[in-house]
Amino acid sequence: MMPENSDINNEDAKSQDSRHQDRAHEPMVIDPRMLELLVCPQTRGPLTLDREKRELISQRAGLAYPIRDSIPIMLPEEARTLSDDEREKANR
Repeated sequence: MMPENSDINNEDAKSQDSRHQDRAHEPMVIDPRMLELLVCPQTRGPLTLDREKRELISQRAGLAYPIRDSIPIMLPEEARTLSDDEREKANR
């Protein structure tokens, strides 16, 4: 019996999640020149690097773009919304 496509997709997603978790302890290497060039795709505003959370933060958009395998994922649908606490801390 062949697995359904949804079963295969679920297994692929689980596999990708475990790979990202396994690499969470690896050092993040990002070219500083690239960081100078990157801007938020929604606001075209500046981004700040949060090494601990492995994210690029856009205060103007209120979004945090993930960095996976040292590659910034600059897709708004992949970004998480900053919490009110995170926005408040950044404004201090």
